[in-house]
Amino acid sequence: MKKAVTLIDIAKACNTSNVTVSKALADKSGVSDELREKIKQVAEEMGYVPSKTVTSKKKSNIGVLIPARYIGVNGSFYWTLYNCLAQRLKREGLYCVIENLDLKDEENLIMPNVVTDRNINVMISLGEISHPYAHRLAESVEHLILLDYYVPGLKVDSIVTNGYNGGYKLASYLISLGHERIGFIGSKMATSSIFDRYMGYLKALIEHGLPIREDWVVADRDEKQSPIELCFPEEMPTAFVCNCDETAFLTIKQLREKGYSVPEDISIVGYDNYLISEVSDPTITTISVDAEYMAELTVNTLIQRINDPATIYRMRTIEGELIIKNSVLPLKRV
Repeated sequence: MKKAVTLIDIAKACNTSNVTVSKALADKSGVSDELREKIKQVAEEMGYVPSKTVTSKKKSNIGVLIPARYIGVNGSFYWTLYNCLAQRLKREGLYCVIENLDLKDEENLIMPNVVTDRNINVMISLGEISHPYAHRLAESVEHLILLDYYVPGLKVDSIVTNGYNGGYKLASYLISLGHERIGFIGSKMATSSIFDRYMGYLKALIEHGLPIREDWVVADRDEKQSPIELCFPEEMPTAFVCNCDETAFLTIKQLREKGYSVPEDISIVGYDNYLISEVSDPTITTISVDAEYMAELTVNTLIQRINDPATIYRMRTIEGELIIKNSVLPLKRV
């Protein structure tokens, strides 16, 4: 069977982004007339079939599951990502039902109401859940897509940012400014994304022959993903790579309470580039995550999976961009 042409295929052929292709085909603003006509012509030549050919039955059975703990801790980022997702689905004539997952239900492997009551057969899991729960969820729905995380060995589609490369970029940036004593703040085994960012941080330190000290790796959450007070080492590094902007914000606050100034005494970097990184004082140098593009890729993957269930499962990775703000200073040589 011939593989269906996707927005990704058209974007590659036109040397543009998936978002631009989507806007052009939907006659949305933000695309020049010349590029719009080119995209439509290429789409026609490639045999693109709009995703509204998905049957009406499958237009009404998409669920989005978000663990309640992430709404509290990282609410701004996940709400931004969810809103982008809902808008992108709407443009395709699709809609979704959102449900928060309580920790107790997750621990007891109780499936969401959208699965048990509404006969949802397509589920987008936004924000990492326990691996046993992810496996049970995959057994309970026809199609499962993991957004912003992955589960090794689970045969489902996943959309993630390249946390490994992001952690490497952050640590490398600090090193380029003369920092050689760099710590990491994040419970490294808590989620796949934190672990990947930690491994990227390690790579940068190893490449430059810098010290790797376990007392400079500071946990930021407990086993239930609730934030904890940071336990800083007696001998402080000159900079910390934080696993996310929320943690970076809390790190700055707790360092200030202990008499340190950021970035004058200690430089801080985060990850995600959502609102809290901008309202923080100082603003936080971070890795930007393109939520709109993540949503675009997720919906494209979902549509392809519905139209062709035999398509191989893939983990699609999105690169992040280093955004330099005010939470880092070059290290002053003594």
